[in-house]
Amino acid sequence: MDSIFHEKQEGSLCAQHCLNNLLQGEYFTPVDLSSIAHQLDEEERMRMAEGGMASEEYRTFLQQPSGNMDDSGFFSIQVISNALRVWGLELILFNSREYQSLMINPINEKAFICNYKEHWFTIRKLGQQWFNLNSLLTGPELISDTYLALFLAQLQQEGYSIFVIRGNLPECEAEQILGIMRVQQQQRPRLIGEEEAQTSSGSRSVALGQSEMAFGVEDEVVDEDEELKRALALSRQDIDVEDEEADLRRAIQLSMQGAVMSNKSSECGVGNVKSGSQAAGSAAREQREGQNETLTAEELRKRRQAYFDRKGVFCYFVMMTCWHRHSMKAI
Repeated sequence: MDSIFHEKQEGSLCAQHCLNNLLQGEYFTPVDLSSIAHQLDEEERMRMAEGGMASEEYRTFLQQPSGNMDDSGFFSIQVISNALRVWGLELILFNSREYQSLMINPINEKAFICNYKEHWFTIRKLGQQWFNLNSLLTGPELISDTYLALFLAQLQQEGYSIFVIRGNLPECEAEQILGIMRVQQQQRPRLIGEEEAQTSSGSRSVALGQSEMAFGVEDEVVDEDEELKRALALSRQDIDVEDEEADLRRAIQLSMQGAVMSNKSSECGVGNVKSGSQAAGSAAREQREGQNETLTAEELRKRRQAYFDRKGVFCYFVMMTCWHRHSMKAI
């Protein structure tokens, strides 16, 4: 396949690409085809002048643009026909009655030139195989003998004009190589515009994917910072609760000591002689200590319950934070 000459589309120079792909080499340039077009324009002007240079038809002809070329690079069928005549090649309309009456199988021909509106391209036989050498493709396209007739019929239905090439084409490297071996095409070429669109689309997808990944990492970092802040806040609350728990333990210890001392005083009350005022004062103090002991124990229970509730929430939050970080590292 690498031995096949294939010019890709540049601007609107499809006529040049069509001729060079047909001849399998850089035989024509835009300057060469422009020269042929100007020569044709001059021949047409001279024929119009035969009717009188002062005639209205002649003046109208001079004001009209060239019908053989334009500034975009388009060239007419007359330019292509004259260019091929240099090589002794002739164009025959494929759909003409003259050609159809010959009942020739398309696979027995050498090449075809196809035209639709302002686009030209070549279908040529190299060795024993046919190739679509359209300059709008990224490379030559292999066409089977069975598909050739169907392809030509499809082009006709789409409005293409098809011309048969008659004459001996110049020798080329691809003809020699493909004459002794057949090629197989694993992947068909695409239109040049489709390839560029897919490439740009793929680049945009990669850029968007990278951008989304960056935003995702940034969000994860922000979430992790927030979680650490909340963990530190709960940790400070835990320290305050632990300090409060230590105070409560000391209060329980003092309360227990007061209860023991009270029990001892009751047991020794029969053997000790106290004054009436001292006995009344002792009874009053024991009553107050008993009330203080009851209040202290109730308050302690509530505070311990609140402590363990907060402790449980904090431990659960720390456990989930550690699990989340471990999962992110694994990913």
